[in-house]
Amino acid sequence: MRILVAAASRHGSTAEIASHIATVLRGTLPSDAVVDVAAAAEVTDVTSYDALVLGSAVYMGRWLEEARSAAERITSNPPRSVWLFSSGPIGDPLKPTEAPAEVSDIVTSVNARDHRVFAGHLDRHRLGLAEKAMVMALRVADGDFRDWSEIDAWADQIASELRQPVAGKPSGT
Repeated sequence: MRILVAAASRHGSTAEIASHIATVLRGTLPSDAVVDVAAAAEVTDVTSYDALVLGSAVYMGRWLEEARSAAERITSNPPRSVWLFSSGPIGDPLKPTEAPAEVSDIVTSVNARDHRVFAGHLDRHRLGLAEKAMVMALRVADGDFRDWSEIDAWADQIASELRQPVAGKPSGT
């Protein structure tokens, strides 16, 4: 079994989530499973993979272009199993509360099994001017708002689904 975990990340936080998901999958799937990690911009042909986990940081309510393009490139021939995640809400309480624009369309186009939104990480020192203005408007303090136990639970759920036999195929093939 081959799985690709890919993400579009502007400042590294979403890439860390993708790497973490890959680590959980490697630790919970059978030892012969191969779990690769890549930047979303590198995702072109996924036909050699049985599953894809694709994520993106969310800025201004949208997935990054690299992730949207990756999803578009695989629309015609997605792997058997696809999961999507978004990273972005920050603060306490988390803001914004809306789902990222266009994600429901992406879920449909790649026939994703699930889409999750995970809280993000904010370090103003790493932001550009427009990003700083947006954060100021939201009135959010710096911090790492990612819930690693929630991410672990989702990765475990993915692993559990991947261990299930494929319809029409005997177990172990």
